Amino acid sequence: MPEWLQDAVFYEIYPQSFYDANGDGIGDFEGIRQKLDYIKDLGCNALWINPCFDSPFKDAGYDVRDYKKAAPRYGTNDDLRRLFEAAHHKGIKVLLDLVPGHTSEEHPWFLASKSAEPNEYWNRFIWTDHCFKRAAGLGFIGGESERAATYIVNFFKCQPALNYGFLNPTESWQLPVDHPDCIATREALKEVMRFWLDAGCDGFRVDMAMSLVKYDDPDRRGTAGVWRNIRDMLDREYPEAVIVSEWSYPKQALHAGFHLDFLLDFDGNAGGYRSLFRDYTLDRENRVSGPDRSFFKKDAGGDSRRFFDEYLDHYEDTKETGLISLVTGNHDTVRLGYTLDQKELALAYGFLFTMPGAPFLYYGDEIGMPYLNLPTKEGGYFRTGSRTPMQWSPDRNLGFSPAEAEKCYLPVDASPQTPTVEAQEKDPASLLNTVKALLRLRHREPDLQAKSNLVMLHRETLPLVYRRGSLVIGVNPSGKPAQGSVNLNGRPVYTLGTARLEQGTCALGPQSFGVWRVY
Repeated sequence: MPEWLQDAVFYEIYPQSFYDANGDGIGDFEGIRQKLDYIKDLGCNALWINPCFDSPFKDAGYDVRDYKKAAPRYGTNDDLRRLFEAAHHKGIKVLLDLVPGHTSEEHPWFLASKSAEPNEYWNRFIWTDHCFKRAAGLGFIGGESERAATYIVNFFKCQPALNYGFLNPTESWQLPVDHPDCIATREALKEVMRFWLDAGCDGFRVDMAMSLVKYDDPDRRGTAGVWRNIRDMLDREYPEAVIVSEWSYPKQALHAGFHLDFLLDFDGNAGGYRSLFRDYTLDRENRVSGPDRSFFKKDAGGDSRRFFDEYLDHYEDTKETGLISLVTGNHDTVRLGYTLDQKELALAYGFLFTMPGAPFLYYGDEIGMPYLNLPTKEGGYFRTGSRTPMQWSPDRNLGFSPAEAEKCYLPVDASPQTPTVEAQEKDPASLLNTVKALLRLRHREPDLQAKSNLVMLHRETLPLVYRRGSLVIGVNPSGKPAQGSVNLNGRPVYTLGTARLEQGTCALGPQSFGVWRVY
């Protein structure tokens, strides 16, 4: 595993919403480059940039038209290379978002595969053998090609599934994983990865990483074989490159060759992550329906057991293999700031940034950016409200862009109380400065970095207490004091609220957090 991951803290950037440097209302590569000092000062030393390849943007760039061309809305390939260089100069790694499971319906490979006549790309995508053929258990589209067949989609209609084969083919049109045409798909993906690694990127976050080999494969063995083959290539040719999976099942993903996997409520897993931050339901207008029982919601009555039952199962199975990444949020989830206030967020971040693995901070979460109820944009639907422009200052469009408001990618929050970077930088007690302090602590203390050294001390009732090497961490999100016996004593290293660890007891005041060095 690349050594740089040990102290990595990632910052996720949705490029069209981060910073507009050329005034056209859409964020761009130059805007990211101009904000690298901010990112470094924040405490993040690695970036994940959401899809930035050429695309018709029917799904916000997750419908790739050309894997080797930057989307013109953001800049050119040379602009992206300059961003890599500038980031590296400041000690910041850069991951691009790789979409291996499908392309845009406008990709040249797919246009060729639609032909009535067989050609090199006929099997680059998954097609049935008849124009009215249904594909059991798979999404499919028919009636849109000269080819007398239907094609499989991975997500939206505009995203035809690339063909890595079927683990257990049952019909003539289902190719096995070792078919030359399926291997050709895998090798084409490697060439895309080599292209951008040679250009200067440091690896990839991989979209829908579990979706390659089709199905009748509950353990994803077929897909795991593809990724192990790719990891072997990376280890030989690019040993410092990193791959992070959107698999959200570390026991599969990390053994499949990924260096990191997210643990989110995704693809049928237990959803323990949700119990910490989003334990509520949304109505059709994306408004909270019913009580919020999130662990970090003050006095909501939630607990952390559901999360840790799931997390520790994955952790114990993978702690010698790879890293589990916890996130403050991402472009697909409702922002934590929708229901958690700034104090609740500070405690949640204290937990996230002191856990093992490599954490991910979603742009704007460091200031508690709100979730907005907005009409869908580029296939975002409910997710659109988490993709609004970064809130830099009280200037036009909250400092995101000098363009007229109607030209901006999405509207900004019009509330007079909405947070901005400029305002929070001036307030020593702000959420932004709390995040900076927490990340400084993580970088300063090797025991708080990625290594697998977690020991749970107290989790059945409040407070939640765990140990990492020589440090003990305690958190009490409730509005009442809490204490637990841990049979340790410690000197305070960092506290929010009131906290002590002495005489074998961890005692935390209402909504408090503490880190102690054991003596």
